[in-house]
Amino acid sequence: MENTNPIPLAEQLRPSSLDGYIGQQHLVGPQAILRKTIEYGNIPSMILWGPPGVGKTTLAFIISQQLKRPFYTLSAVSSGVKDVRDVIAKAKEENSNAILFIDEIHRFSKSQQDSLLGAVEKGIVTLIGATTENPSFEVISPLLSRCQVYILKPLDKSDLLKLIDHALTHIRNQYGLRVNVKEYEALLRISGGDARKLFNAIELVLAAEPGSPNEIEINNEKVLDVIQQNLALYDKGGEMHYDVISAFIKSMRGSDPNAAVYWLARMIEAGEDPLFIARRMLILASEDIGNANPNALLLANSCYQAVHSTGYPECRIILSQTAIYLATSPKSNASYVAVNQALEAVRNKGDLAVPLHLRNAPTKLMKEIGYGRDYEYSHDYEQNFSPQEYMPSNMSGTKFYDPQNNARENEIKTRLKALWQKKYGY
Repeated sequence: MENTNPIPLAEQLRPSSLDGYIGQQHLVGPQAILRKTIEYGNIPSMILWGPPGVGKTTLAFIISQQLKRPFYTLSAVSSGVKDVRDVIAKAKEENSNAILFIDEIHRFSKSQQDSLLGAVEKGIVTLIGATTENPSFEVISPLLSRCQVYILKPLDKSDLLKLIDHALTHIRNQYGLRVNVKEYEALLRISGGDARKLFNAIELVLAAEPGSPNEIEINNEKVLDVIQQNLALYDKGGEMHYDVISAFIKSMRGSDPNAAVYWLARMIEAGEDPLFIARRMLILASEDIGNANPNALLLANSCYQAVHSTGYPECRIILSQTAIYLATSPKSNASYVAVNQALEAVRNKGDLAVPLHLRNAPTKLMKEIGYGRDYEYSHDYEQNFSPQEYMPSNMSGTKFYDPQNNARENEIKTRLKALWQKKYGY
């Protein structure tokens, strides 16, 4: 396809109204909370938190269009305190209640975020910040308390198929090119729920067609072949950041310290935020190692604190030590599986009553009606254990934690089996 339009396909397809916005129906669908807020015309300052390519920037633009307010945009990667102050001064002069959109607000330093506080508090600007990182960690508390946080979800299959149809209609109308998608799986998998990646992939596949055909057929083999050849172009805009951290995590999970250190070096060389790396290792230590080696969580937490204190270049050594330790540690995801299964049980069975003997009895009346009666204080029994019931009655014997086959959890399993006998099937 000969593209005479230098504007990327993803930008050409950016909608200008909520009616053309695909995805995030929990926020902008009919009767959804954010849609109502926009329609009322009195939006709060907000943080849009979600993975890349799910519509954060687009949503901010649509809000400004619908409310007909001046729209200023800054990127935290390239803007400093002076840029923030210039925008605030301009908005104050115009007295227009402008919208200030800051992309990747998690990359703003504390002082940069501090510079926003007064203007947000006085209503000089309405802040819309976009972040891929948990704002509880990355946005200072005074600013976060003045903002509503909206969570955007990865686009699901139905959303992505709508986006593909929208792209193909646009290509036919704009370029006179008919595109027939015979297989969707590769496009969907490559996108990973990211609209920008999806549109980049389509654009690259069409650009790879020789000559100037009137009709193009797309299948899985063609998509994968073109994307592999053009991986650097496909990842323009920094999306590879997420692929590299994914490879880093999977290398540690897979017990390959060499690959883990390689991907770590890639991130260090690219100037990745070291706290971002340390935080991911902190999560892995619990999710993938857990009680197979409880020291992993302690070391990962110490790593996070040490990185916070030192920064580059010294913290690269601490990150390397921790990555190697986690990669070479025995693995267990039993705690991760257990809490997910317990959450599923809570959702399915609702809020079951706490057994009377386990209830707190702070008042005389509560004691009289049986709260806490028959509770057996574990330390009064041999091995500090009493085989009483701790579950709601209709959950008795339900097992969530299943120790896995490693030295530490084999000890745990042996102890639980000795204590509970056949009750939980240990």
